[in-house]
Amino acid sequence: MNQPIQSSSKIDISIVIPLYNEEDNVQPLYREIAEVMDAQTLRYEVIFIDDGSRDQTVAKLRDVSGTDPRVTIIEFTKNFGQTASTAAGIDQARGSVIVPMDGDMQNDPHDIPALVAKLDDDSGWDIVSGWRKNRQDKLLSRRLPSILANRLIKKLTWTTEIHDFGCSMKAYRREVLEDVRLYGEMHRFLPAICKWRGARITEQVVNHRARTAGVSKYGLKRTFKVLLDLLTVKFLGDYLAKPIYFFGKVAMMSLVISFLSLTWAIIQKFGYITEHGQPVMLNRNVLVLFAMMTFLMSVIFLMIGILAELMSRIYHESQDRKPYKIRNTYLSTPGSHADETNAA
Repeated sequence: MNQPIQSSSKIDISIVIPLYNEEDNVQPLYREIAEVMDAQTLRYEVIFIDDGSRDQTVAKLRDVSGTDPRVTIIEFTKNFGQTASTAAGIDQARGSVIVPMDGDMQNDPHDIPALVAKLDDDSGWDIVSGWRKNRQDKLLSRRLPSILANRLIKKLTWTTEIHDFGCSMKAYRREVLEDVRLYGEMHRFLPAICKWRGARITEQVVNHRARTAGVSKYGLKRTFKVLLDLLTVKFLGDYLAKPIYFFGKVAMMSLVISFLSLTWAIIQKFGYITEHGQPVMLNRNVLVLFAMMTFLMSVIFLMIGILAELMSRIYHESQDRKPYKIRNTYLSTPGSHADETNAA
């Protein structure tokens, strides 16, 4: 059973904020977060990750935060991307709840207490995902591609609880992120990855504000990267533990095509399904070559599946990572009520 957030850790909330060339936004963002969180009873920290900014983002952030012990600033050597920045913030976080958000002032810090409070209600949610229902962005360049991408991601990952995968503002229980590794542009798929590990997800509408300073780092050029990462996430979610199932299905399809092609060629040898009823000899029929090619492909796919199976086992065993995740363990002793203990 999930314990109340307040008693889980010395730090209750870790706010993780990636930044890239946001020198005009860091000062008002820090002040607004401090104003909102200081009004709460929860203990918090703010982790800013500078993703290789080429402006005065770090200097202004250090100036405004001063000696605030609740602030940690991580400065990258170069631009590694939002996923790497988010991962670095999660690794640094000490709170029992981790709340990522954008550093462009479009996410509203006033939504943080509500997201965290929803984690602690009686439903036992592990993730509360923000939904920018009234998004303040351009229709053609930002909102329309996002709508299409969200529908595709929802369909392929079976994460029907979420309308807005692109919203960075979410609240995660720490334990659901402990064994998750992020690469590429996979930060947007984090809820789906956690769901495949058994996390319980819900959604909450959050405020979204128009950008007033700085330049957006998002555009249509990222669409292709997102699609490639979506294919990776789909494969990892469905076939990470048993990749032979995926390659076995492809091999079987290729073998069936090979069999049908050879059958068609044999039928044509006897003058059926040919032009003018003329027989086509097997050594002159291209379908025979096609059947041979697809048969070899089926063998190759099977071999790839076996290699992938070995790599999957090496992946889990080298990290001492189990192919399952326990939520609770219930222990009973004779003559007493069942004790309940948390398990990672």
